[in-house]
Amino acid sequence: MLELKNRSCFVLSKGTPPMNNQQIVEFKSMLTSEWNIQENQKLKKEFQFENFKRAIAFVQEIALIAEKEQHHPDICIQYTTVEIELSTHDIGGLSENDFIMAAKIESL
Repeated sequence: MLELKNRSCFVLSKGTPPMNNQQIVEFKSMLTSEWNIQENQKLKKEFQFENFKRAIAFVQEIALIAEKEQHHPDICIQYTTVEIELSTHDIGGLSENDFIMAAKIESL
């Protein structure tokens, strides 16, 4: 099985349900750092940087990946802190795509 960071996001079929608890636990275990699960609907993590310039560079790298994968996280920048929130809005919860993006972000 390919590591999550080596997979590509894919278009979900109409009516695809969000992941259940068991799937969320399974996919979260494939990530290399600690991400928080919120209400089984969002995957969230804060990243700390030495300065604002590095935080912005990190966000720019994420933007390039998000465009390529066509799966876009919510991003909040607070000086040296970057908060990433992933969710698949079309299905109202988490999908494999969120974990793929999380893994790609971790690898930056």
